Amino acid sequence: MYDTKTTQKDAYALILEAIDSHAYVPGDRLVESELAERFGVSRTPIREALQRLETQGLLTRDGRSLIVASLDHTQMAELYVVRGNLEGLAARLAARHATPEEVGVLRDMLEQDEAHLNDPDALSRANRRFHKQIHLASHNRFLVQQLDLVHRSMALLATTSIAAEGRPQDTLAEHGQIVSAIEAGDGDAADKALRDHISKAYVTRLKLDAEATP
Repeated sequence: MYDTKTTQKDAYALILEAIDSHAYVPGDRLVESELAERFGVSRTPIREALQRLETQGLLTRDGRSLIVASLDHTQMAELYVVRGNLEGLAARLAARHATPEEVGVLRDMLEQDEAHLNDPDALSRANRRFHKQIHLASHNRFLVQQLDLVHRSMALLATTSIAAEGRPQDTLAEHGQIVSAIEAGDGDAADKALRDHISKAYVTRLKLDAEATP
């Protein structure tokens, strides 16, 4: 039997993943028929998914067309302020509530990510998984929901700051400090380490944007 809800969810997830992986970047036009063919889904769930993404601000109108939205300088600054505060809170709560098993997973991630130092795309994906694990370790479902929204908006940044020279090594070192603070149960240190991590990523992105300006 045809399951509209499941298909709609799949279509939404597929398009969201394509934006998140930068298969579609800000300014790209999303055509209903092309998406249906690409993902092997009928046009109705694709249409519903596009409407949902537009409502969430991930897509915007360019005349009659829907395109992947972009963030201007002010919006990016606002996003990083919110992200820093929410991520810091997640780390603080993780220091209080994370189980030994969850800390062990974070430690394993740090070791595995060493193999991605020369692959910015792989490291970017690993970075998202690392942050998601901290969100989950906070054991606060409402915070996790809000951080999911923030990270969806991060996909509207066309490049990853991890690709900048020196950032892969710095990122892993910063991740190590965050995990050590969480493992020690030091909420203040975990909060500060993660806020500092986000701040450094933001500074790197500002430099990248400045260098790209004609």
